[in-house]
Amino acid sequence: MDDLLNSLSECYPAIPGSLPIARRAVTALAAEGGATDEEIDEIRLAVSEALTNVILHAYQDDPGDIHLTVAVAGGELWVLVGDDGGGLRPRSDRSGLGLGLALIAQSCDELTIVKRSGGGTELRMRFRLEAATSDDRSRGSLTAARSQAASVLATTT
Repeated sequence: MDDLLNSLSECYPAIPGSLPIARRAVTALAAEGGATDEEIDEIRLAVSEALTNVILHAYQDDPGDIHLTVAVAGGELWVLVGDDGGGLRPRSDRSGLGLGLALIAQSCDELTIVKRSGGGTELRMRFRLEAATSDDRSRGSLTAARSQAASVLATTT
């Protein structure tokens, strides 16, 4: 399948109604890329948590956007969920158990949280797809991700 057909870049309003639309777009692309049902469940969970974090926490009272970029390449699904909000910060005015990032990290093969240069936060999630051929698994970022130096959760500032 052509890699250009295996990607999307969309912007959604950061409202609850955007969550199912964006999640369906990601899982459809994952399925087209060869993700198994089990992998799709993990992807769905991680993406739901990431999108929910933007909707609930990224913007105070002002409306904002969810920036979603997804690509299938080299036997991997990459999902980037970004916002233009205030960044990661402790919040005592919101309810919840605060387990979203832990669930995301547990669901994907690699999670990196970065500060966006224009403001806000971006979660970069990598999922290894089982359907990848053995040739795809022996080169590129998979090799780097499997090394001892690779971390499951990383942040940059």
